[in-house]
Amino acid sequence: MEQTIELRQISLSSPRQRRILEGLLSKCGLNADTLPPIYIGAFDADGRLVGGAGLDGNVIKCVAVDPDCRDLAITNSVVSRLLSIALSEGHSNVMVYTKPEHEVRFRSLSFSLVGRCPQAVLMESRRDAIGAYAQYLSQRRKPGCAAVAVMNCNPMTLGHRYLIEQGAKRFDHLFIIPVKEDRSEYTYAERRQMLEAETREMPNVEVLDGSDCVISAATFPSYFLKDQSAASVAHIALDCDIFARHIIPALGVVARIVGTEPSDGLTAAYNARMREHLPIEVVEIPRLEKDDAAVSASRVRRDIAEERLGQALRHCAPSARPFAMAHAAAWALVQELELTPKPGLVDQADNGSHRDMDLPLMRRSIDALRPYFAQIAQAGADAPALRAIGIAAEQAMMEATGGVNAHRGALFSMGLTLGAAAQCDNLTADQLQARISQIAAQLAQPDGTHGAAARKRHGIPGALQNAQQGYSQLFDSWLPYYCETHDPHRLLLKIMSELEDTNVVHRGGIEGAQWLKEQAAAVLADYSLDALKRLNQDCIARNLSPGGAADMLSLTLFIASLLS
Repeated sequence: MEQTIELRQISLSSPRQRRILEGLLSKCGLNADTLPPIYIGAFDADGRLVGGAGLDGNVIKCVAVDPDCRDLAITNSVVSRLLSIALSEGHSNVMVYTKPEHEVRFRSLSFSLVGRCPQAVLMESRRDAIGAYAQYLSQRRKPGCAAVAVMNCNPMTLGHRYLIEQGAKRFDHLFIIPVKEDRSEYTYAERRQMLEAETREMPNVEVLDGSDCVISAATFPSYFLKDQSAASVAHIALDCDIFARHIIPALGVVARIVGTEPSDGLTAAYNARMREHLPIEVVEIPRLEKDDAAVSASRVRRDIAEERLGQALRHCAPSARPFAMAHAAAWALVQELELTPKPGLVDQADNGSHRDMDLPLMRRSIDALRPYFAQIAQAGADAPALRAIGIAAEQAMMEATGGVNAHRGALFSMGLTLGAAAQCDNLTADQLQARISQIAAQLAQPDGTHGAAARKRHGIPGALQNAQQGYSQLFDSWLPYYCETHDPHRLLLKIMSELEDTNVVHRGGIEGAQWLKEQAAAVLADYSLDALKRLNQDCIARNLSPGGAADMLSLTLFIASLLS
């Protein structure tokens, strides 16, 4: 008699359910260290977990069936459910990463082989998708001796450019395959744009489309986890098999170009294993060094996170600098947002004086602005282009927030500064300030803003006037203060005590604005977090929100990092 099986999603946040799942996986000889975010379990009539499988993006993994229940069509049911979920999430091709002994079962479910190694096989639901990619590659074959390099460029550094230049010197043609998986800080679109811009003047270098089958979460998940466990050995072998089986014959290459890896043990192991598994020469080019250390993308990312954007830019390829600046600008907005407590502003504790904003909404706003920051940095001092990009960015922000003006002021000040910084040959405070003033002088005074109303009614300078003055308060007062204290809470209070904040004037009039300046100065003079929290409650009671000060805080943090 056929046994009834119920399928339901396992809550991985539940310690009890997770323990039950880990028990099943252990019984099946599978590792539960990196469980996929979605896991569908199969339960028998007694509520016992007898099988299941997980979905990570478009990859089915951790397929498990209790050895005592092999006669049940559990795998078919679970995989069908996961295929439906993947399809609803927009994935047209679903891959399964499983043990070699399960290959026949998945062939019966219409999956076809992509690659195999002794420990695992990778199969796909869309028959011959890897074949279509191989056909695309074969159409780009070039005569002569060709080589290939697979590059992540997260972001692209001078080291990446050096590796490409050296490879291009040694071979008639060099193909670059960017890692397609969007698990890096910089998106696939951004990384490919960097590569294409950087190699535009290199006639024998071609940037190809990436593939889900070349260093991806399906073929080489350890790459994104930097996991050097025994599983990574299988991941490396599988990725190399796919490369040898499909990529090499399609492109007709005779070598794969890699850089030496002095610090990342997993990448170093990958380079070594490629020599064993690939039927072509593996050419290892010594890494470019600068400042007595290897130039690396991880160092660039670390410098940006630690507010050393200026130092990071010295290691970036020219094409990557606008993207690095854009990410640092977004990072400064995140720092301001997450700073807690803040008087009257959205933070991690409360929404301040705002009824239409909260932390998730503000994060969506920042995410929407990030790609436009890169476009602004690329446009530089072209005022009409900056204006057009700014309008598009504001529309994207409004769409992300449902019409809430979350970062219009920050977009204006950060956009001006990004455009100015991109045009500075020798980035100094004086040069940056002068460039900001020059760009701002080309802009017309906007109508219909709180700043415009405050300027007409009270003679208070608005955002444009502050920019035309080169943010003199920022460079003369707030930036030196932050460089001395490195305390964003105190910096915010100092800005609040000095800035004519049109957001506060709009909500509380001249009297409310003066009150808040005095209160901020008093808390700064006798600083404590408790006093800051009390000021927050007072601002909420008076419906005051120093949004202009928040914008200047994030801008000061960004400029401090830029000049580092």
